[in-house]
Amino acid sequence: MLDFLTFSAGFTNMLVRLTLSVIVTWFIIFALYYKKSKRRDFSFTFMLIHIAIFFIVFFMIFVLEDMKGKTSMGIGIGLFGIFSIMRYRTDTMPVREMTYLFIIIALAVVNAIAEGVPMFELILTNAIVVAAVSICEVSLKTRPSKLVQYDRMELITPDRRDELKADLEKRLGLKILKVEVGAVDFIRDMAMLRVVYEGIDSPANNIVKLKNSQLQEF
Repeated sequence: MLDFLTFSAGFTNMLVRLTLSVIVTWFIIFALYYKKSKRRDFSFTFMLIHIAIFFIVFFMIFVLEDMKGKTSMGIGIGLFGIFSIMRYRTDTMPVREMTYLFIIIALAVVNAIAEGVPMFELILTNAIVVAAVSICEVSLKTRPSKLVQYDRMELITPDRRDELKADLEKRLGLKILKVEVGAVDFIRDMAMLRVVYEGIDSPANNIVKLKNSQLQEF
């Protein structure tokens, strides 16, 4: 009975690294990512994928140590599957969310295989990642944008850009910061605009046309 309740030294060390990894990931997701995006669905996915990947890598590497030669092959196949998760989606994942997913997976793998690494070095490694994400979020501020099919062709000329912005602000109810004119269709008297505005970004902003399956959600 006592042997059943006894943890190995490696497992105890793993719990310490898991705690550190979860704390760092929680900070990245909820203090940096969620603060700007307000996407609960991605935050939920990032957190659970991080924990799952951590355990997969840990048990794949350290529990299968007695298999020796087979371990290397298992690690290679497993890591291939881990990074293939980045294609696990129903809709196209935005670049920002894809970047955060890569960081979350990388942290899980690094912390899971850090057996024998001094705790100070592991903490410093995690701190560097957090610092890099924080600096990028603060210094490289991104503004949300929306694709708009516009019908008033007389306002798309450069000399009437202020009138164009005023008309878009009135019709969209948004504070317009910048307007870029894209494709122009003189046959249908319509132009495609990218409108940069103040607010919270949404993956729906880059959708030009809704599918029938998407319309059923409204």
